[in-house]
Parts: sequence; C-alpha cells; structure tokens
Amino acid sequence: MLLLCIQGSPRKDGNTATLTSIFAEEAENMGIEVEFINITDKNIFPCIECGTCEEKGFCPIEDDMQKIYSLFVKADFVLIGTPMFFYAPPAQLKALIDRSQALWARRYIFKLSDPGRLWRKGFMIALGATKGKNLFEGANLIAKYFFDAVGAEYLGFLGYRKIEKKGDINKHPKAIDEVREKARELLVPYLKRHKVLFVCTENACRSQMAYAFARAYLGNRLDIKSAGTNPADKIDPMVIEVMAEKDIDVLYLKPQSIKEAVSNWTPDLVISMGCDDECSNIFSSPVEKWDLKDPRGKSLSFMRQIRDEIEIKIKERFKDY
Repeated sequence: MLLLCIQGSPRKDGNTATLTSIFAEEAENMGIEVEFINITDKNIFPCIECGTCEEKGFCPIEDDMQKIYSLFVKADFVLIGTPMFFYAPPAQLKALIDRSQALWARRYIFKLSDPGRLWRKGFMIALGATKGKNLFEGANLIAKYFFDAVGAEYLGFLGYRKIEKKGDINKHPKAIDEVREKARELLVPYLKRHKVLFVCTENACRSQMAYAFARAYLGNRLDIKSAGTNPADKIDPMVIEVMAEKDIDVLYLKPQSIKEAVSNWTPDLVISMGCDDECSNIFSSPVEKWDLKDPRGKSLSFMRQIRDEIEIKIKERFKDY
C-alpha cells in the first residue's frame, strides 16, 4: 500500500513536520510504502480559475502538481499535516488544495471515478498557537471537501492547541504517542490485503486495465500494483478512452518498471499478460499467465474487446476473495 503524507507547513523542521513525520515513521515500521511531500519543496502555482478543468477535465498548469495528481490516485491513504494560519492552512498548502479542483471536476462533471476512490482514506493533523475552541473549524471543513475531491473518505483529525514555538510539540504530554497510536489504528487494516501484481510488457494497456478493474472492485481485499518489463512513457490514450466508457478514470495512472513496483513490496501473486517466461524468471512468487492478446496499435474496438475480457477475468479469478 502507499501512504501519501503531505507536510503543509512552510517550516520543514517545525512542529507540524514532527507529527507528520512520526505518522510516516510508524507506517514505515509496519512495512508500508510512504511518499512524503514537504510542501515548500514543490513548485505549485495557485489556481487561476481558468475553467479548463471543468471544460476539458484537466489542469493546464505545468508544475509539480501534475505529478501529485498521480500520487493521489496511486495512494491508499492520504495524510495532511498543517499549522493554522488565521484559522486555515497556510498559502502553500492551500494552493495544493485549490488545485485539487481538477480531480473534483473529473468526478462530478465528467462522472469518472478513479479506481481507488471507494477504498481510499484521509486524515489530518492540525496545530495552532491559540487555544480558541473554534481554532480548527475552518481547516476541518476545508479538509472535508479536499478529501472528497481527491477521492478519500475523511476520517477526521487530531488537533493540538497552544503549539507555537519550534519544539513545543515535544513538550506536549500526549501528542506524539497519540499520533503513533492513530497511525497504527488507521493503517493496520490495510496490511491484511492479499498482494497482487499485474504485469505486461509496457504497462500501458492490459496490466493497467487489470489494475484499474481489480482496484475498483476489490480494493478493500487486494493490495494491487501493475508494472512492465519495458515500461512506456505514458498509458495508451485508447485505454483512457475505453475505461472511461466504464466510468473508470485512468488518466493519471503512470507506467512503471517491475523494479519500481517491487522495490519495497513483495506480491503474493503475479499475473502475467505478456511477459511470459521473463516474468517467471524474475519472481519467487507464484506467476499466473493470462492468455490475452496485445491490443497495442490495434483498433478501438479491439481495445474494448480486451478490456471486457480483463474485466470478466478479474471478477471470476477473485470472486472468492
């Protein structure tokens, strides 16, 4: 599984960073893959309200947010850590939140659902210098709609008041232990899933469709990845089109190598869709071969045919999981 941690404070070694890092550290201790983002390391422009996302389904601003869209789709769990600036997240984090409108538009205007939407969860850690009872109300509402936009069920937040100077959180009697405990509580259920890797040659067609169907239908029971022996630069545009006909959004899925997929993750089962003997020589895990023709360079109707075959195979193979 992938935990995406977004550390939203401009101070990379401050109190928010401490708690966000502790959550991430606890996840890594459980063997969970973590992608950690310090917001100030990223080049994210504010939303310019150009309307492109609502008209065409994507954000045209070319910056680090384009990679973050793919991480949202890939993640099983999203954590945001934020300080309170005037009772709201700071501008750097708010820019990322506002730019999630592109994902909102794909879901609510274009009626497309990313494969992990039904199973992805989200949580917030928030800190503020004052002790006011309404300190976290604004951030809580922002988080609620942000997590809906990125396709995650919002599970709530831990909030800590009167935390202002660097190091103050280390003096708090409960915060660090509470964050560790919350990480275990929220993440342990993910570890019970069976790990399945779908592999083809370019990771641009068959294995991506299998990944999308399996995650959409069985993401609560399977921990799923896909990879290629010779990955392409991007997913096949026809795959995006034919999966959209099933209301499944794969725009932000990215091909990856087998080495990337298994660098800190060992599948219980590998399903090969075209790498054949090469896959058998790579993995110690059981390898199951699916006889599916390569739709690369073929017609749109042929791509649909392979898509439908894959969907049937996914439902049949994993019906008892």
